[in-house]
Amino acid sequence: MAKKKTKTTLESLPPRERQVLDTVYRLSEAGVSEVIDAMSDPAGYSAVRTMLNILVRKGFLDYRREKTRYLYRPVLQPEEAPRSLIKNLLDTFFAGRPAAVVATLLNVAGDELSEADYREMEKMIRQAKNNGKDGAK
Repeated sequence: MAKKKTKTTLESLPPRERQVLDTVYRLSEAGVSEVIDAMSDPAGYSAVRTMLNILVRKGFLDYRREKTRYLYRPVLQPEEAPRSLIKNLLDTFFAGRPAAVVATLLNVAGDELSEADYREMEKMIRQAKNNGKDGAK
């Protein structure tokens, strides 16, 4: 019987692969040398090149060839990646309860939030509540 191929998720990436992927997201598109230069604690050239290729095989990155080098770019748009991570975080650590996530965020960042931050969050909650009533998102 053939082995079932499991889909690799963003959340299941090993830390070093995640670090490389995060770096490519920050740069939008980059070659191996640019990724290494932008990492705070870089691995060697061969290791980074290997991780970039692994991330291509796993479907997180795409690449294009420019003369003699390869430039890597994220497959997911930057705004889609956090949504995927938050959904996993919500399901894994907060039993699917958004209020528990918000409570934790307020507990962690409470002292650093300004009145403008609170107003912005209140506005987002009102909009989400209204969107839910009319069937959107």
